[in-house]
Amino acid sequence: MKALLRYLLCALAAAGVGLQVAFVVAAESVGPLQPSPATHSSQALRSPILAAAWAGSRAVAVGADGVVLLSDDQARSFRQADNVPVSSTLTGVSFVDANHGWAVGHWGAILATVDGGRRWQVQRLATEEDRPLFAVHFFDARHGVAVGLWSLVLVTQDGGKTWVEQAVNSELKDLADLNLTSLFADKSGGVYVTAEQGRVLYSADRGNTWRYLSTGYAGSLWCGLSLDNQTLLVGGQRGTLLRSEDAGQTWTRINLDTTRSITSIASDGVDVLLVGLDGLQRRSRDGGRTFITAPNDVYESLTAALPTPAGKWALFSRHGLIHEPE
Repeated sequence: MKALLRYLLCALAAAGVGLQVAFVVAAESVGPLQPSPATHSSQALRSPILAAAWAGSRAVAVGADGVVLLSDDQARSFRQADNVPVSSTLTGVSFVDANHGWAVGHWGAILATVDGGRRWQVQRLATEEDRPLFAVHFFDARHGVAVGLWSLVLVTQDGGKTWVEQAVNSELKDLADLNLTSLFADKSGGVYVTAEQGRVLYSADRGNTWRYLSTGYAGSLWCGLSLDNQTLLVGGQRGTLLRSEDAGQTWTRINLDTTRSITSIASDGVDVLLVGLDGLQRRSRDGGRTFITAPNDVYESLTAALPTPAGKWALFSRHGLIHEPE
């Protein structure tokens, strides 16, 4: 097999050099996967965490080595899930209620849980080729979409019992193999995907058909957020943040006065918080029109931000939870 780049966090560039914050791993040959369960370890709480979501009042975070962490105290403390059937990196997680959730990751893995993340079962695993999935979103308990390497889009209509690969049609040949890095939904049931070459994809039918939206930016986008059915934010390389007020038809660049790449954008319903490399934190209280530096003493690269019911933020990094809500 040809050399394969396996993303652990997301492809991040720094100083114009192809540095992968996310420990990009290059392998000249990768044999068939031999699945093994995630190991229970005292070090799991310090594992790289790539995504987090709420399952009712429980916080669920996923990351390297199949680690799944659970918190029932508003993300102040975490414990390891009881059973995860893979030890490959998990990159995305989505819940539709307190019990039913899905996680995706390397080797095209899709895992499902019906008990709020305590125990997981494999729904999909591609053991012959590591074509990772980077993000997953479920609209309800039956309909979901997952995206990943080389324009991989998978859609389910039966809660993940079956997954169908969905072609992402494009008249532009150079867009055929874009890496699809994140998913975010609007309030009307539409879903967006961020991608390389400054592209955003949109589906109004739960991932069955897609259209490309041009942002006017040529670099990679790694995260996004819908504030309402019209207002969107997407972020990526070298502090690039773009805002749209017309559902992605036109975009305006927001100046953050930084070259640190953005890895996650989240909202608690009032504030918008974006995080990124080298402790980057910017906060907005006007719908993403302007941002200020969030007071913090964190200098480590951040991978995800999760608002808590107490009005605080849980921040994650390649060393797990690094900022505990007060």
